[in-house]
Amino acid sequence: MSKPEWLSKVENPWKQNPWFESVAVAQERARKRLPAPVYGALVAGSERGQTIADNQAAFAEIGFAPHVAGHQPERSMATTVMGQQISLPVVISPTGVQAVHPDGEVAVARAAASRGTVMGLSNFASKSVEEVCAVNDQTFFQMYWTGDRDVMLQRMQRAKKAGAKGLIATLDWSFSMGRDWGSPEIPEKVDLRTMVRMAPQVATKARWLYQFGRAGTIPDLTAPNLAPPGQAKGPTFFGAYYEWMTTTPPTWEDVAWMREQWTQLSGMPFMLKGVCRVDDALRARDCGVTAISVSNHGGNNLDGTPATIRVIGPIADAVGHDVEVLMDGGVRRGSDVVKALALGARAVMIGRAYLWGLAANGEQGVGNVLDVLRSGIDSALLGMGLSSIDQLTPDLLVVPDGFVRALGVPADAPAPGVAPDAAPDPVHH
Repeated sequence: MSKPEWLSKVENPWKQNPWFESVAVAQERARKRLPAPVYGALVAGSERGQTIADNQAAFAEIGFAPHVAGHQPERSMATTVMGQQISLPVVISPTGVQAVHPDGEVAVARAAASRGTVMGLSNFASKSVEEVCAVNDQTFFQMYWTGDRDVMLQRMQRAKKAGAKGLIATLDWSFSMGRDWGSPEIPEKVDLRTMVRMAPQVATKARWLYQFGRAGTIPDLTAPNLAPPGQAKGPTFFGAYYEWMTTTPPTWEDVAWMREQWTQLSGMPFMLKGVCRVDDALRARDCGVTAISVSNHGGNNLDGTPATIRVIGPIADAVGHDVEVLMDGGVRRGSDVVKALALGARAVMIGRAYLWGLAANGEQGVGNVLDVLRSGIDSALLGMGLSSIDQLTPDLLVVPDGFVRALGVPADAPAPGVAPDAAPDPVHH
């Protein structure tokens, strides 16, 4: 769809100060800008929303123990994740079709590159792995366990050829939805009939329409990274979703196979995303993964799963000496990042936070979110008298009794915080 000549000459009548000082402000701007079904898809959790609520509320239960003097004039938050040097311990988590902005994942990848961090790209994304790797050479490609092994291997080969620096396997999905407040309507595809039917919901969001009009496009709900070899167009989001639902769930042997195939093909690191239990973390380690992300799919998996900040400590204690431990779920502030790191995370992954930034102000909005988190991390380090995120430890936090959820701890596991005698030095920051 070509852009009308007159539209390219129109000054944006909704121009405002684009900068925002918090992720909460970005969320509010996204709510005002986006059609209700699009915004609803970003905030929705599964069933009663217990897990999505706990993901955020749990952070507020943890406090800090700051110092009054002896603060450090310079503070470092640089680290590495799966071999990639990053300037702050925040990584872009892969999320599906990003129809909140015409540039979608390409805008996110550019913003991440400009702030010196990793881009996670979903294989359900609306932009191709080739487009994204071209603007951010620190891209990790994410795959679900969908299709047969030959199809999955072909997708790994494509990601490696495009320049992906790592693979993320997301396996935590129970298809438990049934939202109490109703699920937002997401069309199979955006065509003339769909636009006419949804016009009443979209017509009031003129700024959102204006963005796509300026770009000469319409929201794309297809998944190009799932296209068969030789085809540019991938299945629709629901076509991809159907493939996922009809694929036999993976075993631990399948996890090991996936890791082995990627390693043999690329020599690049492998992350397993979706771990909530100590026993699963131990099995992942035994499969040879480079990293795990402690995750409950942002509250979109099995509702009633505890907040990830509650479960990360026991998992980091169990496997943090052997694999890199990341965490995602409910991160909205730099102080949230610091709390996760103090409890054992190497870095955090963010999802909704950057999508709200993308909706609010495109590439600049995503960069704004990363800047907000960086500033919050720096403030927390300053207040606690630290010069580096490497110095973060649990004793700098105020953690209430009963906060931690140690799930699936083997009966013969060492006491929390005690590493096995033969364990190497911890893989931390």
